[in-house]
Amino acid sequence: MSAPLAVGVHGATGRVGRLVVQAIAETTGYTLAWACGRTPPTDARADVIVDFSTPEGLHALLGWASCPVVTGTTGAVALPETPRVALLHAANFSLGVAVLARLARDAARALPGWDVELVELHHTAKRDAPSGTALRLADAVDEGRGGRATRVVGRGGPHTRGETGLHAVRGGDVVGEHTIYLFGAGERLQLAHIATNRTLFAQGALRCARWIAGRPPGRYTIEDVLDAGG
Repeated sequence: MSAPLAVGVHGATGRVGRLVVQAIAETTGYTLAWACGRTPPTDARADVIVDFSTPEGLHALLGWASCPVVTGTTGAVALPETPRVALLHAANFSLGVAVLARLARDAARALPGWDVELVELHHTAKRDAPSGTALRLADAVDEGRGGRATRVVGRGGPHTRGETGLHAVRGGDVVGEHTIYLFGAGERLQLAHIATNRTLFAQGALRCARWIAGRPPGRYTIEDVLDAGG
């Protein structure tokens, strides 16, 4: 029987960070190496570090980490193209969302003349709008169309051909819902993902941690995990 994967949790005092610590305790095959909010312990050794901190915290982490890093930190942070360690960043750790992005890319490629609008719903306290996941889905649409479309956040007028509309709705305790609408003449296609429990993000992060453990330095994505069968 192989040894449990030792995971360090950076940003452990945040909403998702706390869930990651809990998931490690409840999931066979993982052990908590250490957990911190902003300041890591002096001897911060681990097989993998899972980060849900801040852009500044992530930048500092990448300066001293000596093992693979899995991060879901959102915000404006410049991730190095050639990191010192294996680095996997995801806007959303749901494998279902990863599949949704792939479907969005394929649909945009197959339906080049259709109008695209994205709508995302989250709880009242969510700070970023549109969500990082919505932006990732917009990127997937651009990938399908072979170029970056003009993005309109909120809509105060008509839809212009070739642009992508993004709409953020905030209310209650919604965990997360993302819907992509593709409008054609006389028909429309809807692709959607609904998250009902935040623990899925912690479990997804641990799955990525298991996959990236021992890999060489470089940039990786959750689609790499998806291609490997999760």
